[in-house]
Amino acid sequence: MTGFDGSNGKDRMNTYTERGHAMLYMIVENFRGGDPVPVYRRFRDGGRGMPEGVHYVSSWVTADLRRCYQIMETAERALLDEWMAYWSDLVEFEVYPVITSAEAREAVGPRL
Repeated sequence: MTGFDGSNGKDRMNTYTERGHAMLYMIVENFRGGDPVPVYRRFRDGGRGMPEGVHYVSSWVTADLRRCYQIMETAERALLDEWMAYWSDLVEFEVYPVITSAEAREAVGPRL
């Protein structure tokens, strides 16, 4: 079974970042003051503000519009920091490296 980038999912978090391959990140955006308006206004006026090498995959927003969950992909974690700096006046961030469920299943499989 292959992962998001065609990998077999084995030791993705370590091997991929060491060899410069893309890693997936779950980004939790907490809108400052719980206010989505400034965030969506900047997005409307200037786009995502992502540096070259960071790729948006998908996102979900809570029903109360106070928080956004995004999946981003990059081979360079520092590029995420650059992107978050652009938004840091409007958003507080949490960042979690993630793998797909298929990759997790394959990584755990030998221990079952």
